[in-house]
Amino acid sequence: MWAWGLAERAAAGLLGPAGVNGGRWSTAVAVGVTAAAGIALVAIVVSSRRGGIKSPWRRRRRKPALASKEWRSLFTLEGKFHDGGVKLLKRVRNGGIEPSIRAEVWPFLLGVYSLDSSEAEREVVKVQNRKGYLLLRKHCLRKNNEESKRSSETDGANHEELICSGKVKESVTPVGPDEPEKPSVEEHIMREEENSCVILKQEMQDETAQAILENQTDKNLCSSISRDVDESEKSDVTDAEASRNDVASVHQSSAEDEQESMPRYSNTGGNMELENELSKAARPVKSARTIEDFDTWQRIIRLDAVRANDEWVSYSPSQAEVSREKAIESAQAVCLKDYEHLESHRIHHASRLVAILEAYATYDPEIGYCQGMSDLLAPLLAVLEDDDEAFWCFAGFMRKARHNFRLDEVGIRRQLNMVSRIIKSKDFRLYRHLEMLEAADCFFVYRMVVVMFRRELTFDQTLSLWEVMWADQAASRAGIATSSWGKLRLAAPPTDDLLLYAIAASVLEKRKLIIESYSSMDEIIRDCNSMAGQLDIWKLLDDAHDLVVTLHDRIE
Repeated sequence: MWAWGLAERAAAGLLGPAGVNGGRWSTAVAVGVTAAAGIALVAIVVSSRRGGIKSPWRRRRRKPALASKEWRSLFTLEGKFHDGGVKLLKRVRNGGIEPSIRAEVWPFLLGVYSLDSSEAEREVVKVQNRKGYLLLRKHCLRKNNEESKRSSETDGANHEELICSGKVKESVTPVGPDEPEKPSVEEHIMREEENSCVILKQEMQDETAQAILENQTDKNLCSSISRDVDESEKSDVTDAEASRNDVASVHQSSAEDEQESMPRYSNTGGNMELENELSKAARPVKSARTIEDFDTWQRIIRLDAVRANDEWVSYSPSQAEVSREKAIESAQAVCLKDYEHLESHRIHHASRLVAILEAYATYDPEIGYCQGMSDLLAPLLAVLEDDDEAFWCFAGFMRKARHNFRLDEVGIRRQLNMVSRIIKSKDFRLYRHLEMLEAADCFFVYRMVVVMFRRELTFDQTLSLWEVMWADQAASRAGIATSSWGKLRLAAPPTDDLLLYAIAASVLEKRKLIIESYSSMDEIIRDCNSMAGQLDIWKLLDDAHDLVVTLHDRIE
């Protein structure tokens, strides 16, 4: 409006009173045209910058991360959030979380605890989740026991066959004092149960004792009747045999009860669905194929666990200082092998990876285990020191990420297609060049999608990106996107696919190099795989935010 006022004043001064010659009129027209051109230029500049308005991510460097004192102030006396968690999610989206309280905040972001839960309700969930995790671990160790027995029977049969054929002489190698006998799988089970939850073990022992007592009472009754019919049959079963039969009966009953109550993945959401709450039709079908799959998953899990790096050490020094004795004990508890060459902290870390990944393969047998899942779990283990809590946070993480590991790759194709559409909508010239290179399907960002930038970012950058991404997803689950952020036109609405916008932003940042220098998709793949340590996480989030503001309504 100031430009129009200037034009009016100039025109009034130049025109003068009526009857003045037309020279002044010509000058007034020129000034008016110039003013109009200036207005048009201002409008163009404002319009062009509208899509590039500085987003809240740029303020991140001026805003500190969510600190302990502020975190405590978010709760009422009952342990509930004052506003249902809205402020928490906004703070995490804008500033991240201080490392010292990540272990407390993450369970809320990952859906382990509801945003409207009280402290008492969370304690109930914690106990339930702990018991569920221990049931999964018992099931895994039982499978280890069965596999060990099958291997022993196979080896024994092969050995006897060789002896009978005369190819090998039978020999017995004594166990000397320098070669202690390795503990059995049953001992591993007992050790892990003792280390994991003494209270739960005591409850199970009480149930076992009660079952034995009931079984013994029935046996005494049967024995009394049998004595009247035929006294001689009493000597056929010794006390030791009776005891073994009782224990076997109890163990069989315990295994059946465990199978009934073992938690399973459910796509309906929530913390966990117990199998006894599902219909029989929804329960996994037991088959030889399932057993073979689990055996395969176990072998791959152990290989990946032993090969896991230790970049987390500087972030979690308490876990890095584990003793050799404790590390070996944890390895034996999960039947880990071939770990002797590793340092103590890596043995302990590998053991935790095995325990939780095996439990997840049992919890979600449709997905089981695929390489890359250990990359997603490792950062969680550095923050969460209790295995049961780490497991349920990982299960919450995998609620979205599990689609990356489907054998049919439907989830991966959907995400790659979305990255492609973002690039096409934002930079059509780049998209056309990718089409010429037969790379418009964006397969070159496959690794970024599967392991969620884990190998392109440093350890701390990964934690920052993921917790912002989880805050977006938590806001979407809670319906906050439509109630709070929907009123803020310049703020990016929460999205379940912030990661994909970030991936597209990383590609768009290299548009000039891709268009001018690359002539094949292989060159782009090599460039993407060499990004490790070169990305600025907060600039990446800033660019991703701008894409969400601009394209969210068209893409999603």
